[in-house]
Amino acid sequence: MTTPATSAHTASAPRLDGWDTHVHIFDGHAPAQRGHYQPAHHPIDHIEAEAQRLGVGHLVLVQPSVYGTDNQLVLNALQASGGRHRAVVVLDGAVQTSSLEAMHVLGVRGVRFNLVSPVGNGHQALQALAGPLRELRWHVQWYARPEQLEQIAELHQRTRLPCVLDHLAGLHAQVPAGDPAWGALQRLADAGAWVKLSGWYRLGDQAPYAQLTEHIRRVAALAPERLVWGSDWPHTAFDTAAMPAYRSVWAPVVEALGASRAQAVLQAGASLYA
Repeated sequence: MTTPATSAHTASAPRLDGWDTHVHIFDGHAPAQRGHYQPAHHPIDHIEAEAQRLGVGHLVLVQPSVYGTDNQLVLNALQASGGRHRAVVVLDGAVQTSSLEAMHVLGVRGVRFNLVSPVGNGHQALQALAGPLRELRWHVQWYARPEQLEQIAELHQRTRLPCVLDHLAGLHAQVPAGDPAWGALQRLADAGAWVKLSGWYRLGDQAPYAQLTEHIRRVAALAPERLVWGSDWPHTAFDTAAMPAYRSVWAPVVEALGASRAQAVLQAGASLYA
């Protein structure tokens, strides 16, 4: 029988059904590729504590570019998470099907192509991976610039793989209303693409990111049911001592879309990463 004390504790416990769909974890001792940043030590328990204060109980661990195709840190974190979290990995075309299946069991649901980082990966492996990805029902996640969206749209038209676009599809604050990138995003959205509302400081704006409000609303109009939010923690564009407050990168979603719709975005990861 549940005691009154237990019942009261349960009633006051925060909901943890939110999803932060874009976080990175780092081991300060792990070998990293020389890139545009040197990762500090940011283990998963640090972000779990931050996220829970916003009602986020599920994380999507995105393989950072500095670790290349060595996904072991992410896979270890998934194994320890008891099924709460998901991940997106970086792969080459030579990966074995058995390895992909083992990753799927742990919670991997996508593969990432980073076309922006100096140590990122191009899309060369996509054709070799397309068949296995379809079998596993994984998606392809892109970190790309606006001018690359047209090429991404063509690739997805050929492969028919689900598409997820990082960081507002790269549509930075200086992209004008008539830019061709908006048309490419429309094509991708019409084909079922998802967009991550994330990475504001990568998009030519500063807190409170008001220059991006209309961009967020326009993206939300193109893919109204396929939006997720990501904090981009631990914010590798910043020194550890100067990281933005966790809620400060959530606030632009509420400002642009309103509290009710923003809450739906916070929970939409349950559909994409099931």
